[in-house]
Amino acid sequence: MELKNLEYRPVKVRGHFDHSKELYMMPRTMVDPAREAREAGRLSSSPESGAYVITPFHCTELGITILVNRGFVPRKKVNPDTRQKGQIEGEVDLVGMVRLTETRKPFVPENNPERNHWHYRDLEAMSRLTGADPIFIDADFKSTVPGGPIGGQTRVTLRNEHMQYIITWYGLCAATSYLWFKKFLHRTSGV
Repeated sequence: MELKNLEYRPVKVRGHFDHSKELYMMPRTMVDPAREAREAGRLSSSPESGAYVITPFHCTELGITILVNRGFVPRKKVNPDTRQKGQIEGEVDLVGMVRLTETRKPFVPENNPERNHWHYRDLEAMSRLTGADPIFIDADFKSTVPGGPIGGQTRVTLRNEHMQYIITWYGLCAATSYLWFKKFLHRTSGV
C-alpha cells in the first residue's frame, strides 16, 4: 500500500531510537483533549509552549530508519540533558499514526535546519539531515515514559471545503428556483 493512503492509520513498529539526531518542531502546545474541552469557548488560555521531539527510529524487522514524533516537551525540557530518564534505550515496540509531509503555509516561518528549529514537517529535509527514510509517525499516548516526551500529539487536520459547499448548494438552490419560476410562475403570468 502506498504511503499516501496510510495517513492517520495506526502502525506498529519495533526497533530503537537514535537520540543523537533529535529534531525539534517548535513552538508547539501540547494536545490535551481534557483541557481543550474544559477551556472551549474561552477567549484566552495559557497553554505551555514547547516542542515536539522528532527522533530517528531504526525498525529492526524492516531494516529501515523512520522519523518518530515522540511527543511534546515543555520549552525548559527541550535539551535532552534535562530529560535523561525519558531517553529510551534498547529495543521497544511503538504504535503511532502515519503522517505525511506538510507544505509551508502562509505566514509560517521557513524551517531552520542549522538551528534545529522546524516549523512544519518537511520529510525530505528532515530525512536528509538525519539519514532516515522519509516516513514519519506520531507516537501514541501509550508511548509516554516518565521524564520523556508526552506522546499522542496527533492533530487531525481535515480539509475545509465550506465555501465550496456554500457555492454548490446556493447554486443548486438558485438554479432550481429559476427553473421552478420559469415552469410554474412564468406560465401563469402569460394566461
